[in-house]
Amino acid sequence: MLVVCWLNSSCSAQEVAQKESTQHVDVIVPTSEILRPFNGKDLDGFTKWLQATGAEDPQTDYRVTDGMIHIEGRGMGYLATVDAYQDYHLRVEYKWGKRTDGSKYVRNSGILLHATGPPGNAQGIWMSSIECQLAQGCEGDIICIRGKDKDGTIIPQKLTSDTRTAADGRTRWHRGGDPTPSAGKQFWWSGHEVGFRELLDTRGADDVASSLGEWTKVECICDADRITIRINGTIVNECYDVSPRAGRILLENEKNEIYFRNLEIRPLNRNTQQEDKP
Repeated sequence: MLVVCWLNSSCSAQEVAQKESTQHVDVIVPTSEILRPFNGKDLDGFTKWLQATGAEDPQTDYRVTDGMIHIEGRGMGYLATVDAYQDYHLRVEYKWGKRTDGSKYVRNSGILLHATGPPGNAQGIWMSSIECQLAQGCEGDIICIRGKDKDGTIIPQKLTSDTRTAADGRTRWHRGGDPTPSAGKQFWWSGHEVGFRELLDTRGADDVASSLGEWTKVECICDADRITIRINGTIVNECYDVSPRAGRILLENEKNEIYFRNLEIRPLNRNTQQEDKP
């Protein structure tokens, strides 16, 4: 069973707190079924966006390869689920391909949660959303991506995270630490190495993501106004007082080739957030 409402209806307007375009978007709350937007054959469960060409994908940057979602990494943009989701447990695996952006810096991608507003409304690239970072050494960082509605107004967005201050003066997530509102801040995951140099194919000393060429499992547990991030089974970051609380799910294209598989949107099991406390 699942519950469907409208993103801009009285069912979710106060909780979602966003300014949507004129098109209605379903908000799905899974209650018993596991939902799979990716059917393993095509990308019918997604819409495409590229900074340079909008909804057009002339070079087939987004495709299915051997039953996997394949983002070639030629441009900047995203694949977005057709529907929006609220109160769910996202599970997905990713691994890096060969193509990079040609720079000396780490491979970069992300999973964007609670995405709202028109296509490409944040710098013409992404949507207003909350990112679970997948960049090497930064897996599980939380970033607010701010965007604008069709009339140019900023889409409301906020979150708070409990943090500690590390030796480099930057915050890390720490359960029970100091409540820190977003204010445009990037919330680094709990084990983000002090002095980590974001160079291609480097790893932090305490990274829990898999090695290059291997699959990494990501879980994003979105429960009311709280988001919990797990990488390969370990809780690495968490935020609360999150708004909006629902939206589409985006797989980021950031000029690096990446594959995704086993994408599942599960009903919440509210015991999962308390496992593997750091």
